[in-house]
Amino acid sequence: MKLAIGDKNYSSWSMRPWVLLTHFGIAFDEVLIELDEPGTKSSILQYSASGKVPCLVADDGFAVWDSLAIAETLAERFPQHALWPRDTNARARARSVSAEMHSGFVALRTAMPMNIRLTRPGVGSTPDVLADVARIDALWSECLAASGGPFLFGEFSIADAMYAPVVMRFNSFQPLLSPQAAAYVQRVTALPAVARWIEAARRETHIVADDELDE
Repeated sequence: MKLAIGDKNYSSWSMRPWVLLTHFGIAFDEVLIELDEPGTKSSILQYSASGKVPCLVADDGFAVWDSLAIAETLAERFPQHALWPRDTNARARARSVSAEMHSGFVALRTAMPMNIRLTRPGVGSTPDVLADVARIDALWSECLAASGGPFLFGEFSIADAMYAPVVMRFNSFQPLLSPQAAAYVQRVTALPAVARWIEAARRETHIVADDELDE
């Protein structure tokens, strides 16, 4: 399989399936396309008809785009791995919190773009953003309390991958979190697959100016 992704420093949607594939040891070839360049769209269109990354291309050439659709496809194709929780109710809750991330938290995503190389404590902390942060904190804390951790539903799953870019944002902008949420941020950051993504992002030199928040 091939996974077309954007810059590791910036592409939050690309991070999700990459971390899943890497964590569960599912073999794939990475195709990295630098974002916000004149040839970006044409390069992506070679893999994804949507013109966006990520896109997973199977060995038979069949393409699946969108992070959540890719995650669902991986869960179906590799049932030996518990990409979703095995328990029915936990799986339904994991899908709910993943979908909430997929469609929500617009204020947070807008004001605090993922930029792993950036450290700007307190920047972007508008009331709407802080409301998003509070909801995520509460959601994480509830899931961790119910499952006993160390991840949202016990073992690392699609739900954790969906929130991994939020962890990157919290590392950069450092909003105030509950002790439970702060500890979860540390655990996700230290996960080997996430650490590999972070290390590669820090080695990148390509710049997407809009996500640098230059003053």
